[in-house]
Amino acid sequence: MNTSAQTAAAPGVTAPSRKGSHQAMACIMAAATMWGCIGLFNRNIAAFDISASSIVLVRNLGACVLLALFFLITDRSVFRIRLRHLPIFLATGLISILLFTLCYFKSQQVSSLAIAAILLYTAPTFVVIMSTIFFKDKFTRKKLAALVIAFLGCTFVTGIWSGGGLSISTQGLLLGLGSGFFYATYSIFGRFALQHYKPFTVTFYTFLIASIGSLFFLDTEDITTIATSPKAFLLCLGLMLFATVLPYLLYTKGLNDLGDSGKASILASVEPVVASIVGILAFGEPMNLGVVLGLVCILISVYILR
Repeated sequence: MNTSAQTAAAPGVTAPSRKGSHQAMACIMAAATMWGCIGLFNRNIAAFDISASSIVLVRNLGACVLLALFFLITDRSVFRIRLRHLPIFLATGLISILLFTLCYFKSQQVSSLAIAAILLYTAPTFVVIMSTIFFKDKFTRKKLAALVIAFLGCTFVTGIWSGGGLSISTQGLLLGLGSGFFYATYSIFGRFALQHYKPFTVTFYTFLIASIGSLFFLDTEDITTIATSPKAFLLCLGLMLFATVLPYLLYTKGLNDLGDSGKASILASVEPVVASIVGILAFGEPMNLGVVLGLVCILISVYILR
């Protein structure tokens, strides 16, 4: 199926104009910016001795509840799906959200943060390859150049070129590549879902399935800590709303309007740059040449895809 056919199949969507494409790109980059701020919440929540799996549970379940309340008030048609399409949402919820998050958190525990981040941002490569296979998206020289430059920018940001002597175990390699692959699948599975449903429906059912899967990691002690600490509760609320619900709504809307999974994934590479800036401003991490070079590379890749 080609890109134009896919876009036409989405409910109420026409081929994107130049202005529409710019708006779609803005939605994707705004989403990536919000995702880049997730460490601001995660680090402070973890300070309450909350485990990574509990943070995953709170993030997914909380996002699902917020979305359900919002759509109950604004648009109940979001809840209507056909049972034959349930496998698509099982894929976006369990594979693209739950498995990605678990792999990435574990990768950070068994490898350096630099290696975990570098391997995560193999995701655009997976997306470009899969979108070429499944949607017949054109693999252009511009897209290849943007992909290479964006990945180079991510390596600058993580400091791999600073001579720190990074090493990685087999487990760390597999977990890191797994996080990149599962992260990439949202741009693919989500695009299949968008052939039948509006972006809000895709986002809601993705998190409904992810939250059900997350219940297997329920830790009552962690949940009690969150419920009895106003600061921890507010941090979790921020994680749910600002770093989860809003960016996934924006990204899914942008993906729907742009109609190009590979380009969307490359544009989202602004996330590690934002994460580095958050670390500098919020946690006093040093500003270095790598961050500056990474930012320049990401901006160049976005300009190429303009």
